[in-house]
Amino acid sequence: MPAYVIGEVQILDRAAIAGYGEMVADAVRRYGGRYLARGATPFVLEGGPAHNILLIEFDTADSARRWYASPEYQAAKRVRAGHTNLRLVVIDAPPLDHA
Repeated sequence: MPAYVIGEVQILDRAAIAGYGEMVADAVRRYGGRYLARGATPFVLEGGPAHNILLIEFDTADSARRWYASPEYQAAKRVRAGHTNLRLVVIDAPPLDHA
């Protein structure tokens, strides 16, 4: 069952995280994920302000968790530390019954 990593990021110091995006993209590919949206500026319909949005699809939630725990992603996190505010969540996406 597919799983999705949804992120919202506020970049505080773009220069300090040079190279971070490619590090993450390489790790995403290595662990079988694919970006559906990356750096998208949201149009807020309801609620407070929002920051850049990312959406990554993995084959399973376990694959998404392996990506997050991977040495490759952990190295990228160290580059990002203190230079962004980031929230990441992973959701399982069972098939919807629209009948």
